[in-house]
This record gives sequence, C-alpha cells and structure tokens, in this order.
Amino acid sequence: VQLQASGGGLVQAGDSLRLSCAASGRTFRSMGWFRRAPGRERELVAAIWWTSGSSSYADSVKGRFTISRDNAKKTLYLQMNSLKPEDTAVYFCATSSRTIYSTFDNQNVYDSWGQGTQVTVSS
Repeated sequence: VQLQASGGGLVQAGDSLRLSCAASGRTFRSMGWFRRAPGRERELVAAIWWTSGSSSYADSVKGRFTISRDNAKKTLYLQMNSLKPEDTAVYFCATSSRTIYSTFDNQNVYDSWGQGTQVTVSS
C-alpha cells in the first residue's frame, strides 16, 4: 500500500488542522494516524476499522480529534481541533492488512506507513 499524507503545518494553540492520507494499492483492514514527538516514541493517535468506521482514540486527543474516511477515495482524514503545543509531532498514516477487529488500535499490526507530515503548534 502506498500512502501520501498531507495537511500539516504551523498553527497556534487553539487552532484547527485537517490531515489527509490517500491510499493506493492492495486492500487493508484498518488505517490509523500515529505521531512521534521529539524525544518520544511513536504513539497511536486514532485508528479506524475501514469497513464499519469504528474508531479508537488516544486519551490525549479524545474530544478534540476526529478520524474519518472516504471509502470511495480510499482516503483517511484527521480533523484536529483545539490544538495544543503538546500535539506538536510528525504525524504518520498507516494501514494494516492483517489485523483483526480487536487489535486495530495496536500500532504493531500496521505494516504500511506513509512519509509523515509535520504539525507544529505554537503557544
């Protein structure tokens, strides 16, 4: 699966951004957004089970971020509202072709990764 993420940028605290990730190639079962902040390990932000749209979020973004997808366009979105400086990170999209429903929010099952897009939130 080839993934192309876009939509990152420099914003102020409280602003919004929308990330997009276009997928092409073989089929997959779930997609997710992950991020890696400076000096920290990569973490799950949100994931979605592709067929049903069921989603899972990290506690730190619940109520602020919304993951969605367009099946026809094979595109994943992440609407990020009320951004905080601690949201600053490189954001990656990824797909999993082998996960089952109970583990689609586990980053270890993701096997195709995009190149990342930088999100910087200033205070």
